[in-house]
Amino acid sequence: MEKPNQIDPIESHIHPKGISPLFLTEMWERLSYYGMRALLVLYLVKSLGFSDADAGAVYAFYTSFVYLTPVLGGYLTDRFLSYQFSIYLGSFLMLCGHISLAFSDLSFFYLGLVLLALGNGFFKPNMSTIFGRLYDGKPGLRDSGFTIFYMGINLGGLLGPIICGSLGERVDWHLGFLSAGVGMAIGMVVFYFGSKKLPTSIWQKEKHTFSALPVTNTADYQTKPKILLIVLLSFFSIFFWMAFEQMGSSLNLFALRNTDRFLFGFEVPASVLQSINPLFILILGPVVSMIWSTLAKKNKNPNPVLKFVVSLVLLGIGFLVMVVAAKYAESGVAVSILFLVFVYFWNTLSELCLSPVGLSFVSFMAPAKYASVLMGIWFLSNAFGHYAAGILSGYQNQWGSMANFYGFFVICSFSGSFLLYGIYLLKRKSILVLLTGKEVQNPIQTN
Repeated sequence: MEKPNQIDPIESHIHPKGISPLFLTEMWERLSYYGMRALLVLYLVKSLGFSDADAGAVYAFYTSFVYLTPVLGGYLTDRFLSYQFSIYLGSFLMLCGHISLAFSDLSFFYLGLVLLALGNGFFKPNMSTIFGRLYDGKPGLRDSGFTIFYMGINLGGLLGPIICGSLGERVDWHLGFLSAGVGMAIGMVVFYFGSKKLPTSIWQKEKHTFSALPVTNTADYQTKPKILLIVLLSFFSIFFWMAFEQMGSSLNLFALRNTDRFLFGFEVPASVLQSINPLFILILGPVVSMIWSTLAKKNKNPNPVLKFVVSLVLLGIGFLVMVVAAKYAESGVAVSILFLVFVYFWNTLSELCLSPVGLSFVSFMAPAKYASVLMGIWFLSNAFGHYAAGILSGYQNQWGSMANFYGFFVICSFSGSFLLYGIYLLKRKSILVLLTGKEVQNPIQTN
């Protein structure tokens, strides 16, 4: 295990100053992404006349490509590029993508999706990597720090659907897409000025020749087990994203077609309901962050594997609520908007136990030489989950009933949770040695 830098014990419980500019940069970039994402399926179905299956396929290919490109971006950064250049390159490509979506021609639409996905490949793994490097020497605050970082993501996720969704659905679809580009441009400016205040140490990379991941160096004998643990949790994150990403596809269409969206005499655009999840993140994120920090001080913070187990259980509960909502909808009743609120509440709790924890875990566990490419592998699992989510959403009407469709995600979530917990029990000692760097003294201890 690499030893953390020696720091003052008091300072070890204080978050680094550099998190603010990265928080704001991520916020503006996510505003642009989630604003566009809220419009994508609705635009395809309502404006272009796509079928649910065709719209789901486009959503699947786009969102999976968004999380596939970080593998390439991480590899190129690890081998050839600086972190700063990759982030600027990714930001510029995404800005061009949003501008391309502002044109009505279908070829520009597809070009815009490609540019957005490529840009994300350079931006996202490197932004997460350098944020994690701020916490070198402060492992106890890492999960809490990434939860704060995740709040930046979801502040953008809250504002994006409201701004871009309202403009797109109420005024003009392409104006909504263009407004997402404005958010991306602001993010580039924020990063330019904010990055000057970050410690220079986080930009430094180890020089190496990229080849097969080494396991023969006795000084780094844990490299292979670390990577295997990253791959294990990345695999189980597929269960999460396959269900969670119904939010932008089938749940978005459920909000459009089966939900009573009138509040105080005003019909809320379906895309705006995509802001419920990030709103819950902003409300619950500080609470969860405080819980992780408090437990860390008491040496009782659950390890990432157990947090993943809890996440999948909470996700299953959320989709149980959705099964009930679907049964009401199948009777011809426009269901209350509160059903989606409750679904997103449980999904949010699940997300807070998995997504920021996963980012924190990979940034901590990945050997420094391969930090970006392993972060890319984490996002690769997201790609598989997003692809499955989009394809499944397009065929929700072919499951016999909507209740059966959403019940499938209940089964997958609970099954994934039980399977991961079983693996944890079988390999508990080895996993804890990797996570803590210490032999397990008390067989009951799970920290």
